[in-house]
This record gives sequence, structure tokens and C-alpha cells, in this order.
Amino acid sequence: MLNYFIRFFLVNKLGEYLLLLPFVGFGLVTAPFELDLKKQHRDPFAVNAIPDIGENQQIDFSNWIVSSPEIVEDQSLMH
Repeated sequence: MLNYFIRFFLVNKLGEYLLLLPFVGFGLVTAPFELDLKKQHRDPFAVNAIPDIGENQQIDFSNWIVSSPEIVEDQSLMH
């Protein structure tokens, strides 16, 4: 099966380029960096350049009005 595809693309150069053209076009449209292409619609993917390697955090919402926030945090960490 793989030999068939390899032979097909070696013999049919036009088919190879016609299949490659949509992939290149999609790559140019969605490239995350700025290209200087004048009449092309751009819809780049968002890229987070600085990874978040900080400590995982949770936010606790509580209606416990009596205690201070430090006591609530200490008790939520014990669970």
C-alpha cells in the first residue's frame, strides 16, 4: 500500500502539487507569526509564548463570614 502511494507521487507530479497546495495555503493563513502578505485573509492560531510553569492554584469561594481568609485557606488545604 505504501509502495503504491510512493510510486503514484513519483509518477504524478501534478497530483502531488495539487495535494500539497491546500496544506501550504492553510499553513500561511493560520501561521502564528506576522507575514507580509497583502491580499490574504488571516486567521492565526493563538500561541502562548510564555508557558505557565507556576504552581497549580485553586480558588475557593466560601460563605463563611465568621473567620478570617487565612483560617479558611488553612482549613481548605487540610482536605
